[in-house]
Amino acid sequence: MRWFLTPLFLLCFAMIAATTQAQTRDVPYWASIRAPEVNMRVGPSQDFPIEWVYKRQGLPVKVIRVQEGWRLISDPDGAQGWVVARLLDPERTALVVGEGLAAIREAPQDPARLKWNAQPGVVGKLGKCDAGWCEIDVQGREGWIRENRLWGAGEP
Repeated sequence: MRWFLTPLFLLCFAMIAATTQAQTRDVPYWASIRAPEVNMRVGPSQDFPIEWVYKRQGLPVKVIRVQEGWRLISDPDGAQGWVVARLLDPERTALVVGEGLAAIREAPQDPARLKWNAQPGVVGKLGKCDAGWCEIDVQGREGWIRENRLWGAGEP
């Protein structure tokens, strides 16, 4: 019986340690909407009214405060509210912003071949960023985009 309890104890300890680590993550940090529909509330509890419903899985958000199982987020429009932590994904995404089409290039430089253009509002998985350029993957279409055309890139 003892051989069974030791691994079980270690597993429970590891789960508690991981939960504690997630709770103590430094804010602000970037995250993205995990679920197809997420309620943003005016306070950190199911008892608070819903302020907004996000229906855009993958949308980048900035986490600005942590409280138990809740996160105070800021979205690309500047709206702030509370969401359940499990409905956020640590995977970095970015939203194309600005006026007009954004060039997605083959390499991180202006003379590089244009692969395609992205309209403001397009969301993609964010790769590495360097020297003002970021890798982006929009549904399998990859390329480089100027960092200043993205919300969700850089330091939060």
